[in-house]
Amino acid sequence: MTQSFIHIESPNYLKAETLGSPADWAGVFGNDRPLALEIGCGIGDFMVKTSPDAPETNFIAIDYYNKGCYKTCRRIDRHGLSNVRVLREEARQFITERIAKDSLSAVYINCPDPWPKKKHRKRRLVNRQFMEFLRDYLAPGADFYFATDFDDYGIDVAGMLPGVEGFENRLAPDLYVHDLPGYHLSKYMLKFMAEGKRIYFVHYRKI
Repeated sequence: MTQSFIHIESPNYLKAETLGSPADWAGVFGNDRPLALEIGCGIGDFMVKTSPDAPETNFIAIDYYNKGCYKTCRRIDRHGLSNVRVLREEARQFITERIAKDSLSAVYINCPDPWPKKKHRKRRLVNRQFMEFLRDYLAPGADFYFATDFDDYGIDVAGMLPGVEGFENRLAPDLYVHDLPGYHLSKYMLKFMAEGKRIYFVHYRKI
């Protein structure tokens, strides 16, 4: 049974096809503040907690699922946040078509699909190829945050990143931590932690 498509009526919801390539984000937000991206915004609770802490930053929140975008917009609108825009987009295509190179000040990826079966792990978003791709779109000094509740995914990403040129580990000498002070926890993270699971946090910065 397919899920019904939810029409999203929000001043903070954008359709990528209405934007340029790359998009004029200064025009979209009405200012030229630094631009950050959350890939996989879920229901928007991380963004609703994070964006008010950084009013000097413009945030783009993308998700592949229409329902997640709808719920994110509802939260953003209810909180009156003016520095967030939401799009229903696939990450690689969106970045390639709508983001200028060397322009992102931060990227956040929280609890992406872990594709737990071994035969499916090649579908995981965060791998060496993706990080080498993403590096071109990050500004010098930009932060990359990755968080997962899936042990194997967390350990794989933490072990892979030291071999990717152009980044420095901000948690060194640790490859990952289970607690990252100041980093907001999403509803899903809190749910996993209540079940006794650990969150793997990784934080790198583009050199």
